[in-house]
Amino acid sequence: MNKMADDSALIAETRLVESLSSFVYIESLFEDYLNDPQSVAPSWQATFAQLALKQQQPKKTIEQQFMLLGRNATRALPMPHHKVATAQDKKQVAVTQLVAAYRNRGHQKSNLDPLGIAERAIPADLDLASHGLSLSDRDTIFQTGNLQIGKSEATLGEIVDVLEQVYCQSIGIEYMHIVDSNQKRWIQQRLEAARGQFGFSGEQRSAILERLTAAEGLEKYLGNKYVGAKRFGLEGAESFIPMVNEIVQRAGGAQTKEIVIGMAHRGRLNLLVNILGKNPSKLFDEFEGKITAQNGSGDVKYHQGFSCNVMTAGGEIHLALAFNPSHLEIVQPVVIGSVRARQVRRSSLGGGKVLPIIVHGDAAFSGQGVVMETFQMSQTRGYGVGGTIHIVINNQVGFTTSERADARSTEYCTDVAKMVQCPIIHVNGDDPDAVIFATQLAVDYRLQFEQDVVLDLFCYRRRGHNEADEPSVTQPLMYKAINSLPTTRTLYADALVKAQVLGRQAADAMVEDYRQALLTGQHVTKALVSEPNTQLFVNWAPYIGHAVVDDWDTAISAEDVARLAAQLTVLPDGFVLQKQVEKTLNDRKLMWQGQLELNWGAAEIMAYASLVDQGLLVRITGQDVGRGTFTHRHAILNDYTTGKEYVPLQHLAGEQTAPFIIYNSLLSEEAVLGFEYGYATTIPNGLIVWEAQFGDFANGAQVVIDQFITSGETKWERVCGLTMLLPHGFEGQGPEHSSARLERFLQLCAEDNIQVCVPTTPAQIFHLLRRQAVRPLRKPLVVMTPKSLLRHKLAVSPLTALQTGKFETVLPEVDALDALAVKRIVLCTGKVYYDLLEKRREHNKQDTAIIRIEQLYPYPEEKLIEQLQQYPQAITVVWCQEEPRNQGAWWYIRSHIAETIDKTHPHIHKLEFTGRLVAAAPACGSLSKHTQQQTALIYAALQLPL
Repeated sequence: MNKMADDSALIAETRLVESLSSFVYIESLFEDYLNDPQSVAPSWQATFAQLALKQQQPKKTIEQQFMLLGRNATRALPMPHHKVATAQDKKQVAVTQLVAAYRNRGHQKSNLDPLGIAERAIPADLDLASHGLSLSDRDTIFQTGNLQIGKSEATLGEIVDVLEQVYCQSIGIEYMHIVDSNQKRWIQQRLEAARGQFGFSGEQRSAILERLTAAEGLEKYLGNKYVGAKRFGLEGAESFIPMVNEIVQRAGGAQTKEIVIGMAHRGRLNLLVNILGKNPSKLFDEFEGKITAQNGSGDVKYHQGFSCNVMTAGGEIHLALAFNPSHLEIVQPVVIGSVRARQVRRSSLGGGKVLPIIVHGDAAFSGQGVVMETFQMSQTRGYGVGGTIHIVINNQVGFTTSERADARSTEYCTDVAKMVQCPIIHVNGDDPDAVIFATQLAVDYRLQFEQDVVLDLFCYRRRGHNEADEPSVTQPLMYKAINSLPTTRTLYADALVKAQVLGRQAADAMVEDYRQALLTGQHVTKALVSEPNTQLFVNWAPYIGHAVVDDWDTAISAEDVARLAAQLTVLPDGFVLQKQVEKTLNDRKLMWQGQLELNWGAAEIMAYASLVDQGLLVRITGQDVGRGTFTHRHAILNDYTTGKEYVPLQHLAGEQTAPFIIYNSLLSEEAVLGFEYGYATTIPNGLIVWEAQFGDFANGAQVVIDQFITSGETKWERVCGLTMLLPHGFEGQGPEHSSARLERFLQLCAEDNIQVCVPTTPAQIFHLLRRQAVRPLRKPLVVMTPKSLLRHKLAVSPLTALQTGKFETVLPEVDALDALAVKRIVLCTGKVYYDLLEKRREHNKQDTAIIRIEQLYPYPEEKLIEQLQQYPQAITVVWCQEEPRNQGAWWYIRSHIAETIDKTHPHIHKLEFTGRLVAAAPACGSLSKHTQQQTALIYAALQLPL
């Protein structure tokens, strides 16, 4: 009996091993079964039915599932083959494996390089012999399985010919890494049904030629008229223009209403003129220096943004090209943030109403980390937009860096996109028909599945990195090939003439017609709408041109506080809070009733509630914003027994209540902050907040701060009301958890570009957040928020402080000192104030007043003068800070305060400094040393003996 059991187990194990060696064949049959169970043999139907019952995880691979069925080796595995496989059966499996090889690796054999110089080894699995097949089998008939060949059986020769046409011509596609079977089958059906024949009409192909003519015509005109001027031309990648035109028209036909485009330099001027409809005469004026910025510094022409409306088969569509600095890929999260905001505005989150297009350079796509960060955001709750169409203008060289030797570690620059399992469509830019087919596939895939898709436009750079560069110095072989290669437009025109789609005279006439349009200053975008529908975009006029006014009434009534508090304290039935959270919320109830003084969290939550109640959208993101890194906020509550989330601020009742949006972000600063900047520049009527886990972490997003937040208005006249909350304060937690680098933000302050504030009371943060949203002025706000002050016994405010007043840029002395007896004035900002206050009270220093500057920029001189004038007998003014002397506010503020003292106390000739000594790091790592330093600077500021 045991012998029989062993034999049965051996038979089952043998069958399992044989099956596992043919996974490709089994997977093919399984996909056929999923489409139509009757399309496979009854024995396979039984096997796959069991497989579906046993499956425990939706995305298990076929191999894992069969392993699961075969774990009990003493049970016979139900398999359809109960006899030894014939030679024909084995070859049938080999043919199925060959089909899978082409789907997986056919792109490595495809004709992608217009230059024909790329060295590519053809994969062995595309060879018949590697599958046990030979040329003698070409006339043998095999089952075609799920290959879209139009019949269930075909000769091996027919099968191979179809595979070559589909996967190894001008399009090389990577999609077999996608887990979702529906997406893979959809792509297979679209590709294989076409069989490499794109089927465009003569009219369609003539239209493609017209756009190619426009792309080439503009570059030639600029090259001849402005010899040597930088324009980062599109020569060698002219197919990019018909590609984008096709995206616009096809998406518009599918009822897309807005498209937002982000791209760096290469081809930007061409896109502006030939797609977005910028008048060529204005571009020529920019080349000739006739146009300068009306306000601010302005920027070079290949950084400028633009917007327009164009007509499509589905109606009018709004196009917006985002402003972009030279930091290449940094525009990607900015565009995605803008798209998300537009989708929210249209109540079409993740849908097809608003579509993002990001245009990349090949070296930047694989080389810059923000690309990977943005991909990582793409499927998250707080940042998804339903997929982006990525276009890589693949010049096959990065500046002067060789493509494979130095620029990356993978075969394609697009391999990084596989991290989100999106299809990657490589296409030869010198085959415009293939380019348009690939584009249609990409647009339809994005609209169908709401996922990212990559179009890798293999092309070249006919000139150097810019027009003043000599590329043959570093790429001699490449440029020998380029110099002898006809342009894409020439090749395509010759092909159309040969195919008798149009005559040579008509093809040449396109060139002359376009040149004449440029000469006469006409718009050369055919679909441009002259009187655009203004409902398609936001009117920013109410938020532009306002003077910076610090005083703004931000109080709310006692009735509103009570009404909102009542709603904020209601929880769903049976909702169980964790003990500490329960105490926090119970205390908060008492605070809102006036029985306890307000702490930071209670005031902040009430600020958000009051804004939402007024119809102003509030969005907060960051790595721990739900509870707050220091557990003070608790805007997101979690049921202690079920883990379910509840957000009280999302359940306020009112006639004009706006959304309250809050998400804990992925562990990214650069991409997330870029996203929120893009969001804030698109929705003016609200409060958009990004909070750093620790203020120090903002330096991971320095490019966004430098290139967009602090300079965007002066460079591009793009206003933004983004708020950054940066926890800051020296608590003895080491150099990486002390300083939000206040000095860096102050160094960037000029021309009223941003606001930098350091509020020290709950009432101040309440009024500051409200001021940011309710006044029409839109400026980025940088807030140094506290850590220990979130629960400090002195950092509290009465409830009445919300019902009266406003954000005060300067806070006066709080104790009842004899003003005429004050000889020493200590000026400070932030947490150090409370250390000074407690120590002064401890030593009863009645001759020393402490004044807080709560807004460092714009510098509040008038308010400070009012406070300094209260103490006419003062003989010393001291600036006290926790930060080292070379950091913090000192270097920025000392000249401002010195000038102010000259006006109020001309007899004081020097502003004194107390703080830490100059240091390379923000803080020390030793708690005891920190305490010694803190004590020393406090005693020095108050002139107390140690």
